[in-house]
Amino acid sequence: MRDYLKAFNILTDEEIDTFEKKVVLKKINKGDFFIKEGQVSKEVGFVISGLFRSFYHSSSSEEVTYCFIFSNSFVSAYSSFLSQEKTAENIQALTNIELLTISKDEILKLEKSSANWLRLFKFIAEQEYIKMEKRIFLLQRETAEQRYRDLLNNQPKLLQLIPLNFLSSYLGITQRHLSRIRKLISN
Repeated sequence: MRDYLKAFNILTDEEIDTFEKKVVLKKINKGDFFIKEGQVSKEVGFVISGLFRSFYHSSSSEEVTYCFIFSNSFVSAYSSFLSQEKTAENIQALTNIELLTISKDEILKLEKSSANWLRLFKFIAEQEYIKMEKRIFLLQRETAEQRYRDLLNNQPKLLQLIPLNFLSSYLGITQRHLSRIRKLISN
């Protein structure tokens, strides 16, 4: 985590030291949740190892996977974290997870202690927004085959680590359609 924070070239070593003193190490077992719909997000996590899936339930009660969170990434039900309202999101461990967490109260204290924290949190929020916008554009503009090819080129880890039912949900297609696309591309 220290290297991750240093890479932004925003925080001083002392600020990173302070952050490290405020985080709590947590372990989440495969299948367990970081947060469930209906809860209010009170913390942000930094994934040291493991893989999360974020999903919500559609109006027909189907699980819709909309993102995966890998090691060296922050994890949170972000809109709930900001608004302090109940989330519609579920964040579930697909593997055993080790992460460092920090509470909203501690983050607010950091923001008051230095403008560097505000700059860092703003930068991270901007990067998350850009990722979300790219995902929406991909879902709306590209065919299922092109979305799969994009994953193949840009996130091959997803294809190796994620069960097909979650992958097909993430792509917005059925498992049968995903199988056809995979067969077509491999030929």
